[in-house]
Amino acid sequence: MPDGRLRRLELTVTRRLDGLLHGQYRGLLPGVGSEVAGSREYRPGEDEVRRMDWAVTARTAVPHVRQVDADRELTTWLLVDASPSMEYGTAELDKRELTVAAVAAVGFLTAGSGNRIGAQLLGPAGLRRFPARSGRTHLLGLLRTLLTAPRVGGYDPDTAPLAPPDLTDGLAAVGRVATRRGLVVVVSDFLDGLPEDPADPPPWEPPLRRLAVRHQVLAVEVTDPRELELPDVGLITLVDPETGRRREVWTGDAGLRGRYAMAAAAQRDQVSQALRRCGATHLPLRTDRDWCADIVRHVHAQRRLALAPAASGGPARRPVAPRGGAA
Repeated sequence: MPDGRLRRLELTVTRRLDGLLHGQYRGLLPGVGSEVAGSREYRPGEDEVRRMDWAVTARTAVPHVRQVDADRELTTWLLVDASPSMEYGTAELDKRELTVAAVAAVGFLTAGSGNRIGAQLLGPAGLRRFPARSGRTHLLGLLRTLLTAPRVGGYDPDTAPLAPPDLTDGLAAVGRVATRRGLVVVVSDFLDGLPEDPADPPPWEPPLRRLAVRHQVLAVEVTDPRELELPDVGLITLVDPETGRRREVWTGDAGLRGRYAMAAAAQRDQVSQALRRCGATHLPLRTDRDWCADIVRHVHAQRRLALAPAASGGPARRPVAPRGGAA
């Protein structure tokens, strides 16, 4: 039953994650707001140049960026990929179930007085929008919709729209509704439109980059182990859930399995590099791993980056305030 699954999921997040992420700083990302909270040394490839603290940089001769407290009220916008490729799964969870778990973690961990959460659900039939609202009832309604949405069940040329929306369309839609600075969370496998040449940027990179200019962006990448390596099980039929294309593959060939693993690793690295260029925080989750533990490791890593000691001679800093912000 969906309600029973939702209750178990809520208990998992509120008990297990809260137990591990105890204290005030229990959110998924260090908050970004408007109140200056000191400076720290600039990290190339991770910090935005527009946050440079030029006064401290000139005084210390070491590049520094401003740190700011989180805003009191946070608006979180979710873009949830519910395309056919997200129905796949060979472990304890499939990718859709892991997506729901990720949305639950974001929702319950960013919940607070005055905080709101809205969503865009990207499916084969189009984009479905959920207005940004506060409260547990609203969040549970969103999770219930994700759990009970009909399974796609594979590509059907008779019912598939001529031009179904893709991840690029979804990101553009979020940009239109997310008018106030806040947190944007994208949950997807990020395979949509990924070019064969790793040197070419994916089509969703420009709109994601635009979102990251104004908002904190958390990219939750959902994968399954069989997308990364093939098992030695003889002859299998591979089906592209997005197009319906089929190909028979003999998995007994060790060379083929090796080439597949190398190509899959290169593809995931391509996604990671694109997310890094956009300035998004990357949280990879796998259907065969403990997603709670992976989220905890991610949060602790983000805290270490945010609270790293400033260079000698730099100003003293205080922790990023968690007052309902993205912290």
